[in-house]
Amino acid sequence: MDHLIALVPSIGVGILLWIVLRGIINADRHERAAQQRFDEERAEKSARGDKTFPED
Repeated sequence: MDHLIALVPSIGVGILLWIVLRGIINADRHERAAQQRFDEERAEKSARGDKTFPED
């Protein structure tokens, strides 16, 4: 039983790490999707001749 109790802190840290990394990966996924939508909108407006966005 003592061996199991000794593993609890490691398991807790592992779960916490998993939650943090999952949040980072999801945030990156959403950021990439937003960037892609922005780039597509920018390309579409550029193709129509709309100069709303400044050139890089």
